[in-house]
Amino acid sequence: MDPQAFIRLSIGSLGLRIPGTALNSSRAGICASSAPCSCEIRLRGFPVQTTAIPLVSSPEATPDIHSIASSFYLEESDLKALLTPGCFYNHHAYLEITVFTGRKGTHFGVRVKRHHIGTFKLAVGPEWGEGKPVILFNGWIGIGKRKHENGKPGAELHLRVKLDPDPRYVFQFEDATLQSPQIVQLQGSVKQPIFSCKFNRDRAQVDPLNIYVSGLADNLDIETGKRERKGWKVKIHGLSGSAVAAAFVTTPFVPSTGCDWVAKSNPGAWLILRPDILRPESWLPWGKLEAWRERGIKDYVCCRFHLLSEAQDGAEVLVSEIHINAEKGGEFFIDTDRQMRQAPTPLPSPQSSGDFSALNPNSGGFVMSCRVHGESKSSKPSVQLAMRHVTCIEDAAIFMALAAAVDLSIEACKPFRRKARRGSRHSL
Repeated sequence: MDPQAFIRLSIGSLGLRIPGTALNSSRAGICASSAPCSCEIRLRGFPVQTTAIPLVSSPEATPDIHSIASSFYLEESDLKALLTPGCFYNHHAYLEITVFTGRKGTHFGVRVKRHHIGTFKLAVGPEWGEGKPVILFNGWIGIGKRKHENGKPGAELHLRVKLDPDPRYVFQFEDATLQSPQIVQLQGSVKQPIFSCKFNRDRAQVDPLNIYVSGLADNLDIETGKRERKGWKVKIHGLSGSAVAAAFVTTPFVPSTGCDWVAKSNPGAWLILRPDILRPESWLPWGKLEAWRERGIKDYVCCRFHLLSEAQDGAEVLVSEIHINAEKGGEFFIDTDRQMRQAPTPLPSPQSSGDFSALNPNSGGFVMSCRVHGESKSSKPSVQLAMRHVTCIEDAAIFMALAAAVDLSIEACKPFRRKARRGSRHSL
């Protein structure tokens, strides 16, 4: 398998020094909450990212060099667009970091204004496309118009901007997961068959996986007219025809009491499996995916993924919790940097310990992404995998099983039709 070239642009080690600002005492000289400061990070063609900036009180203090506040992932087409001079905007593309004090929003109905401190700009240059690790900036820099008023430094921003090659494998399901599609690897315009995906609801056929399944659940038979979705199973086969990964429903998708959808209080769940290399025809658990529906102005399907540790009996490590628009679809991803910034629940950091087969949180950063369509359109999931997490074809297969489970969860979390009332001629 040949990977496609991607680069990771990371912005971290953020800190802000503002002369005359009173800060709470801190042993490290860095305080994150004494005065609300934030920044908006812009790169042409990408969504604006917003993050908090801690205030630094001590002249000797330096923010953590390993902390990552923001990341952008660029492929060749992104770099080409950034390096092409624009017609209606600046000749050069820039990474821009605009710093504010105060929080954006309202307080008791009164709009709160943020104070603009200054902007850091870094031009996109040819070195961005060389595919080599490079530190573009590291250290303190004065920002704003008043950075040297009366001979004294004004506000100073500390940051570390780095480029790292981050090659990825890119895969595409050739049809909807329900249709048992072929899975191909994309390399430019070339499609190379890699796996086949087989979906079914019936475990009546002879299958070693059914022995494993029957030991975990007793209700995985074919779906009937009941208000439940159970018995769903996906197997990923290699080119030789042998199964190299699997996923099956362990907790049925059923409507919660008093409603017609799968609620957070009782989510459906998948178990993701990989073959046991020591025991042919046997399987080992690798991860668990839970899914439910969040109702609101827009409905979302929430997918929560845990890795299962072999070293610790039954130990689970939460690595992703993503909300996907039920109607339009969206992206499920495992990215320790993004998750640590967004999720309310603690997730593994790059300093975490543990080795979980193909996925090792030690390395941090991007692991995988899976784009799926919503309920209104037949989905053909596209998957990207970080090359460093794939040592063999079986490693890629387990992520295909996870991607299939995510895609099928959109279908499994559809609202259920109401039962016909006794004596009624028609169901709703």
